[in-house]
Amino acid sequence: GIINVASSTNLLTDSKNVQLVLDPSLQLLSRKQRKLIRQNPGILHSVSSGLQTAIKECKWQFRNRRWNCPTSQGPNIFGKIVNRGCRETAFIFAITSAGVTHSVARSCSEGSIESCTCDYRRRGPGGPDWHWGGCSDNIDFGRLFGREFVDSSEKGRDLRFLMNLHNNEAGRMTVFSEMRQECKCHGMSGSCTVRTCWMRLPTFRAVGDVLKDRFDGASRVIYGNKGSNRASRVELHHLEPENPAHKPPSPHDLVYFEKSPNFCTYSGKTGTAGTAGRFCNSSSPGLDGCELLCCGRGYRTRTQRVTERCNCTFHWCCHVSCLNCTNTQVLHECL
Repeated sequence: GIINVASSTNLLTDSKNVQLVLDPSLQLLSRKQRKLIRQNPGILHSVSSGLQTAIKECKWQFRNRRWNCPTSQGPNIFGKIVNRGCRETAFIFAITSAGVTHSVARSCSEGSIESCTCDYRRRGPGGPDWHWGGCSDNIDFGRLFGREFVDSSEKGRDLRFLMNLHNNEAGRMTVFSEMRQECKCHGMSGSCTVRTCWMRLPTFRAVGDVLKDRFDGASRVIYGNKGSNRASRVELHHLEPENPAHKPPSPHDLVYFEKSPNFCTYSGKTGTAGTAGRFCNSSSPGLDGCELLCCGRGYRTRTQRVTERCNCTFHWCCHVSCLNCTNTQVLHECL
């Protein structure tokens, strides 16, 4: 359900009420999700923007991998991979959940959502030469809305349900844990005798970098059951490490329960496109190198001439003149 927000193309803006009209594809959203959108005028723009940012970040983080976060224009943007329980699925859920939280928290401080504002709880004394003030990004509203909106699309009590909820929360916690203090100096001639400080969201690239590291160190889990004690029903079903010698996954870790499919070749069953036709780096021994990216199938080399604007000069006032430069590029393409 949550992914469908990013695929809607005919959202209509009512400039008077700053509300959005949902196109038919958004009927796939749950009743609770649609209610949350109605209760928070302006928030659908933020949710959609956050998802688009998450998709771009996913593609950037995996641009040199066999699985490069492919998307389509269909009802399910990421394809069949979201129905699996592998590492890539874990990253998709974490990055999209983080995207919603990040975008909503920022929109609150920008005044784009009617139901929230800056986080003004940090006020008053802070340190010997600084105090709290300014407009902190409202991460608490972003996390709360993200939890209610994103998690409500998950149904059931099986291992996949627990995995998706865990990774959703890991994405939100990453945004929260990466927030940093930002300050502005005050004083005569910029002497900075006192500073006003507030909490600022990290760049989404920083969030993507952290989640990519956690993707590489993701924990493989199994379904745990503590028994039938009714008093602890909330804790009955949980995730346990597949290897008993490993530590249980922390709330920040990404988790998965099945091996990733073979991304080397096309498979309609798993929805993988394969790496044929992908461009590779013939001199790299890494994952972007032709040997690994092409899965040992080899590659073809071709050249192409590219014309680009270059040697641009600004003329007062006010135009820019450029030359056209033509370069020859050598491209290596997986077979």
